[in-house]
Amino acid sequence: MTQQKTNTPSTLHRDTLAVRAAVERSQYGENAEALYLTSGYVQPSAEASARRFAGEEDGYTYGRTGNPTVTSFEQRLAAMEGTEAAMATASGMAAIMLMCFSLLRSGDHVVFSQSMFGSTIKLIGTEFARFGVESTIVPQSDIDAWRAAVRPGTKLLFAETPTNPLTEVCDIAALADIAHSVGALLCVDNCFATPALQRPVTLGADIVMHSGTKFLDGQGRVMAGALCAPEALVREKFLPVQKNVGMVLSPFNAWVVLKGLETLSLRMQAQSAATLALARWLEQHPAVARVHYPGLDSHPQHALAMRQMSGVGGAVLSFDLKAADATQARARAFHVLDALQVLSLCTNLGDTKTLLSHPASTSHGKLTEAQRQAAGIGQGLIRVAVGLEHLDDLKADLARGLDTLS
Repeated sequence: MTQQKTNTPSTLHRDTLAVRAAVERSQYGENAEALYLTSGYVQPSAEASARRFAGEEDGYTYGRTGNPTVTSFEQRLAAMEGTEAAMATASGMAAIMLMCFSLLRSGDHVVFSQSMFGSTIKLIGTEFARFGVESTIVPQSDIDAWRAAVRPGTKLLFAETPTNPLTEVCDIAALADIAHSVGALLCVDNCFATPALQRPVTLGADIVMHSGTKFLDGQGRVMAGALCAPEALVREKFLPVQKNVGMVLSPFNAWVVLKGLETLSLRMQAQSAATLALARWLEQHPAVARVHYPGLDSHPQHALAMRQMSGVGGAVLSFDLKAADATQARARAFHVLDALQVLSLCTNLGDTKTLLSHPASTSHGKLTEAQRQAAGIGQGLIRVAVGLEHLDDLKADLARGLDTLS
């Protein structure tokens, strides 16, 4: 994160910031943001070089500590999220790793949701536990459980809303109050909603985490991640660790996601509308036991989701198939997935192409059966990340498997 001036007023609407926020144009006056493919920078003088390496003067010194294209991505995402700054990383998990390395030490305590992404649960609950970081897992929507879990040594509350894959929603403002009551920070994973639908900092969150690999890119092309936070936190906590660890975002990937942000709002609105229609159709299918989607009236946190997510449910849903037991549920889920002819069997999400996955054997496959059951991840659960195909084609391809279940 290297500070470089932007000529974009912060008072602009989010959609305008999505296409305008960036570092100033070079002397060539390019309209599209430039892609700076360089690992090193020529310094204007030995004295200036010394000041820049000492952190006394802004300026690019090495590709691991900053790049103009990466800065443009950071500035644009921060503007859209409403934070002072952002730190780009190589992936979403790299962003979580950077946050934990920067904020936690042996003896510190973390509270996080049992419904979070499987790798996040493993990273905090297992990997960081080896270094003395303690953690407590709580039900996503149980505010009393979050409140009961915090203690004097709690440094971080981490929530994902909506969650992957059950689309559970948490009350961000309530969690912020709980975190701040013990001097802890609240980080919200905003991957599913994105700043186009939800801005956690306006509800009290301190840090917003992103996997730019998903909706921010929007076409499944590159890996990227980011942490959006106050400038002091980015400069004093995240930047020193990133300089030493090197979990940086490449300029090319930053440029791809930077351009993806320009169409984020349009994509999220169109894909969310299609997801709501598909969710309503799935609710009526005789082979489906339950549909998980915040936009449905049947969702337990529907009213909360509509307040926090600007009245839109997002572009991811999941559904449980009817089955007599776990073995049959898995077989029926595999049948539906193997019957696809148009949609993609793929564990990514946020693409213009609709992607389906079986969480119990993929994204949450490394969890124990007890952990999966606690998180509500059954063998008959299928996740659907809706793209931009015609709704009739989405229904027809899913019906190919659903209608032929024996």
